[in-house]
Amino acid sequence: MMLGEGRLCQWNVVRSLLAIVQWWGFNVTVIIMNKWIFQKLDFTYPLTVSCIHFICSTIGAYVAIKFLKVKPLIQVDPEDRWRRIFPMSLVFCINIVLGNVSLRYIPVSFMQTIKSFTPATTVVLQWLVWRKNFDWRIWASLVPIVGGILLTSITELSFNMFGFAAALFGCLATSTKTILAESLLHGYKFDSINTVYYMAPFATMIMGLPALLLEGPGVAVWLQNNPSIISSLVIIFGSGVMAFCLNFSIFYVIHSTTAVTFNVAGNLKVAIAVLISWLIFRNPISSLNAVGCAATLCGCTFYGYVSHLLSQQSPGLPQTPRTPRTPRTPRNRTEMLPLVNDKLDDKL
Repeated sequence: MMLGEGRLCQWNVVRSLLAIVQWWGFNVTVIIMNKWIFQKLDFTYPLTVSCIHFICSTIGAYVAIKFLKVKPLIQVDPEDRWRRIFPMSLVFCINIVLGNVSLRYIPVSFMQTIKSFTPATTVVLQWLVWRKNFDWRIWASLVPIVGGILLTSITELSFNMFGFAAALFGCLATSTKTILAESLLHGYKFDSINTVYYMAPFATMIMGLPALLLEGPGVAVWLQNNPSIISSLVIIFGSGVMAFCLNFSIFYVIHSTTAVTFNVAGNLKVAIAVLISWLIFRNPISSLNAVGCAATLCGCTFYGYVSHLLSQQSPGLPQTPRTPRTPRTPRNRTEMLPLVNDKLDDKL
């Protein structure tokens, strides 16, 4: 009996490791491919890249639910699709586009560090708008996050104000999406695949016309002048396929690991993305810049740890008053599944 339990425990550990590794792989691949598209292929059209990702995710989610039966389809009233899901899709679309725009102008390392600012913007927005009170340890965890971001920004050798602003507003969009999720989608238990199934078509519709009007002529010129059009298109559409696979990998990793493991793995993933991007693109990183990035990741890890501890408090203990229907810290790993994931953040 003990031998069987030992083998089961070992298998669970192996499964968790495999889930984390494949999640890291898809996430880093999407980031690197997008940066490669902007920098190496000279396809400087982030709206079009975002639209291609939305289209690939729309097709992928439809196939996964309708044909492969990966997850049962969650039924949503037609009225709720426009009244609830459409506004979320708009915020989600803005978030994705701002992420790709920032990636167009600033290095992956800088962009990933700024995206780690999301916990701070989420806490501050909930405090300002919803008047939600937080434990002092939550506020303490924000100190290294904010300090690391400031140090990284000041010492960034490839600083670009437009890219920095896009990444920062992307954090605000991610926080807004998280805060609005519970009120707008109250009563619906979305997983990542169903989330993409409903939001990606709206995002495609929202982004299609702006991409065509603002970037259509430039894309046409790029197609005419590109000497290796087939391989370039394979990379561009391949990034869209990888973006959808990332959604599926997030669902798998959350259900194969604990909440604490998911938090730590997410921050390690940022460090891996920074390292790999530096090895490929060789963007200059100063020692103080690296220290700022490390401080931010440590703060994010501490924030996740404290959030988990607070979520595990006994119901009998005094709790901090919360405004009804405002986002709360997940109590278990299933609830850790974000409404399209703040770390996927934005890779759809």
